[in-house]
Amino acid sequence: MSVRPAWEVREKEGATRWFEFRLVFADGARVDALAVVGGGCVCVEEVRAQPALSLDDLAVLAEWIEEAVARACGAGPGPDGCGAQRRHARPAWPQGAEGRRLVAREYRAAQRGGADPVLAVMGATGHSRRTSLRLIGQARDAGLLPPRRARS
Repeated sequence: MSVRPAWEVREKEGATRWFEFRLVFADGARVDALAVVGGGCVCVEEVRAQPALSLDDLAVLAEWIEEAVARACGAGPGPDGCGAQRRHARPAWPQGAEGRRLVAREYRAAQRGGADPVLAVMGATGHSRRTSLRLIGQARDAGLLPPRRARS
């Protein structure tokens, strides 16, 4: 993966920085991405891939980008919010069947309480929306949650 700073905008005590990413694979596949770093967050602005990426591939790409940005910015946090130390600590969450049971429990409790079940799983696991949706799907596949309702 190649990473290069694209541009930077400084405001008061902070800065927002953009990075360009390029991955080229041996089989000729290619991914170009643009990510923005500011306020302690890394956001992917644009992704172009040939051939197209699956949702799982996008999740992996996001993790690669986050790690690459941390390396490009240095190990410590800076005033621009760029650095690996700025990441939020994730609570310990069990893997496998136990993790799926806990996801299902959080999901059902939120439904009963009238809250957004996906947000509840995100809060309990400390994972992103995308990863939480994947965990919910795994709980559904394991029969711990009912199938999704068809949209009309």
